[in-house]
Amino acid sequence: MDLGLAGRVYVLTGASRGLGYATAECLVADGASVVVSARSAQAVSAAVERLGAPERAIGVAADLGDPLAAERLMTAARERFGRVDGALISVGGPPWGTAATLEDAQWRESFETVFLGTVRLARTAAETIGRDGAIGLVLSTSVRSPLAGLGLSNGLRPGLAGVAKDMSDEYAPRGVRVFSLLPGRILTDRNRELFAATGDPERARLEAEAAIPMGRLGEPAEFGRVAAFLLSPAASYLTGLSVPVDGGAVRAL
Repeated sequence: MDLGLAGRVYVLTGASRGLGYATAECLVADGASVVVSARSAQAVSAAVERLGAPERAIGVAADLGDPLAAERLMTAARERFGRVDGALISVGGPPWGTAATLEDAQWRESFETVFLGTVRLARTAAETIGRDGAIGLVLSTSVRSPLAGLGLSNGLRPGLAGVAKDMSDEYAPRGVRVFSLLPGRILTDRNRELFAATGDPERARLEAEAAIPMGRLGEPAEFGRVAAFLLSPAASYLTGLSVPVDGGAVRAL
């Protein structure tokens, strides 16, 4: 099936590795151009080089906690490729810790980047892209069910799912779709770090796999293909939904 991605342009944050990078790979493989962003300029440059398509990929170092980052990313896409058709907004996972033990400063810092930075970029992207565009928020299965030890994620990401639904209603008449992706246990550096934080990473991984009906962790490319489809014109009648990519782990209907 032709996803209709050829010639389209997408901005992806948190995309120097992990789920964002996997999505960038899928988009470029199907003919789209991408602006890859993360906080580290070195990591961004390495990601662009790995994509192997210099004519269709550029990198911009940006921190979503910076109020100017959203406009910088949209401007970079327009100046290099002449248009913006969508965005995949992903931020690094917030620090480990329960909601009761995290300090105010940690909540404020994560709110500025994880929550407000995401909202700001989604709003700016919606104002920039034309009809038939799409904005995807990479959240977590914590939207549906809290995850032990991840109080910040449990607190902030469900709110972002609500924001995505609210924005989907507002932007739908303009032809802009907004949706959320809820990755579960996928073998990224982030999940490796979470396993390591338990003190027994091998046991943590085995326990995680046992809780997944498919009996294994997901691969980043499996997420990337879903994200690329939802961002593409092939998903033109899908908006306002939250899509788990979790091997069946979430038990909610």
